Amino acid sequence: MKDIKALDEQYIAHTYARFPLRLTEGEGSLVYDEEGKEYIDLGSGIAVNTFGVCDKVWQKAVTEQLGRLQHVSNLYYSDPCVRLAEMLCSRTGMSRVFFSNSGAEANECAIKAARKYAAQTLGEEYVTIITLKNSFHGRTITTLAATGQDVFHKDFQPLTPGFVYAEPNDLADLERLLTENRCAAVMMEVVQGESGVRELDADYVRGAARLAAQYGALLIIDEVQSGNGRSGKLYAYMHYGVQPDIVSTAKGLGGGLPIGATMFNEKTADVFQPGDHGSTFGGNPVSCAGGVSILERIDDALLSRVQAKSNMIRTALTGAPGVEEVTGLGLMLGVKTTRPVGEVVAECMEQGVLVLKAKDRMRLLPALNIPEELLQKALNVIRGVCAKGISQ
Repeated sequence: MKDIKALDEQYIAHTYARFPLRLTEGEGSLVYDEEGKEYIDLGSGIAVNTFGVCDKVWQKAVTEQLGRLQHVSNLYYSDPCVRLAEMLCSRTGMSRVFFSNSGAEANECAIKAARKYAAQTLGEEYVTIITLKNSFHGRTITTLAATGQDVFHKDFQPLTPGFVYAEPNDLADLERLLTENRCAAVMMEVVQGESGVRELDADYVRGAARLAAQYGALLIIDEVQSGNGRSGKLYAYMHYGVQPDIVSTAKGLGGGLPIGATMFNEKTADVFQPGDHGSTFGGNPVSCAGGVSILERIDDALLSRVQAKSNMIRTALTGAPGVEEVTGLGLMLGVKTTRPVGEVVAECMEQGVLVLKAKDRMRLLPALNIPEELLQKALNVIRGVCAKGISQ
């Protein structure tokens, strides 16, 4: 059989700069390549495999649903879809959920809902959505427009109009944009993942919520990467004491299957009516069964352990040779290294630890239930790689 890497090069669109590694199987936070070499996985499929690889509880829930109905369409009622929506609302205080298949779709839904709500309550000219510089909201034409990074806009003009970008942690700049534009919403990630895993200041997030309400704009929180327990709270906005009007999430909610969710509070709950939005696969019974399995296990005890493991990582890396800064929340952390981050990531992989990159930082997104002894073993490797060539 022709080498899988050569076949990939021949037949897969060249959109990914893959690592030179073919993974073939795994369990928990351990994965293996084609030669049987073991790796500790601190990326979890970019925050997707919430409880690691081949989680037995998740597998059981998914395969049992596969034995009943794999797909029904949204023309009919589906038990897993309804159950997951009820769980999300009861855990967040939100009122309704729209299910889709990805984070970008969840954000598209939030943007559509915000613009319809603003048109109905403020006037049809209230279309502008403020996002933050260094944000990332997806790769569709509209969510690229929402993304506050010019590097993602190149080659894809014209993007969807109606987005302006505020400086993070600068309330004066946010208020300036609210006064200069007819705004439907302020949309933000409280931890900016793709730009280096940088958490926003608490005073800024609370102030942004107050300003949005003052100017009649909705507050949308993008929890695609930071949600579903990753921050040490069920959703990262809960660290800040704010209550959004709309929340988007995806990634870890499905535990390894595609799912997106857009949650609406009481104010925005009925903005969509039949025909306004839809998704062929949104609310798929198998994906939702997986989501139920994930969400019902993210309890206070697990979240406490996530916080403890976050502290363990920070203690091990903060001030370590070759480490300049550790940022983020929970098990969504960015590590600024003295050495070029690409070198650090590659050498960690050579030594059996898989980490990710976010701009100039190493990004750590381990499974929420990674055993502490395995995490410590990985941290020992990371410390050694970061310190290489650094004078003591």
